[in-house]
Amino acid sequence: MDKIAKLIEIIRKSNNIVFFGGAGVSTASGIPDFRSSNGLYSKKLNRNFSPEQAVSHTFFVRYPEDFFDFYKKNLIYPQARPNACHTALAKLEDMGKVQAVVTQNIDGLHQAAGSKKVFELHGSVHRNYCTGCHKFYDADYILAAEGIPTCEVCGKTVKPDVVLYEEGLDDKVISGAVKAIAEAEVLIIGGTSLVVYPAAGLINYFEGDSLVLINKSETSADARADLVINDDIADVMEKVMAGL
Repeated sequence: MDKIAKLIEIIRKSNNIVFFGGAGVSTASGIPDFRSSNGLYSKKLNRNFSPEQAVSHTFFVRYPEDFFDFYKKNLIYPQARPNACHTALAKLEDMGKVQAVVTQNIDGLHQAAGSKKVFELHGSVHRNYCTGCHKFYDADYILAAEGIPTCEVCGKTVKPDVVLYEEGLDDKVISGAVKAIAEAEVLIIGGTSLVVYPAAGLINYFEGDSLVLINKSETSADARADLVINDDIADVMEKVMAGL
């Protein structure tokens, strides 16, 4: 039996599947992994910053103009649309098979595709709040702002509801994701190299029957998996849905 057929069989047999995804889920939608960015050079500061530094809490506080310049260019993709993976997961949720999606992505494409139970470990570019009065702003407001986005009400900086480096994950989101993974019968991990912690550590809570790994390259969890498919997650899910 080939690997796609085996995955179809696993999905057919289970009504308690959780999907855990990373940046590779959104690449087919035209969103590159921001770590592939070359970094940000600031003439003002005469320094070159790595992508991780550029989206750190320290950088946001110290160099907000450079932060928002990098953020708007590299983390918001208003033209992006759900791909075959997003739509497959939404369909599988409608079929009563996928019980939750746990994502490291901040693009909101799972919800755009129709998924209802989504745990966004690293937040979302679509939610932004004033650091003073907590007024809500959408992604368009951030994109349209010149320089540092400020609140129309109190004038304070509007911060994306995205977990920056040096910031902790949201306790409520974490507990929901952990519960879903711990109770799952099947865990499908896709489009992630499992190197970003603490998010990647959440898969250790899985105690179910089948662990499936779909990623272009090898991951640290391959040896533990019941099925490993080294391919593009969108292509795999498209074939799976065609065969279901």
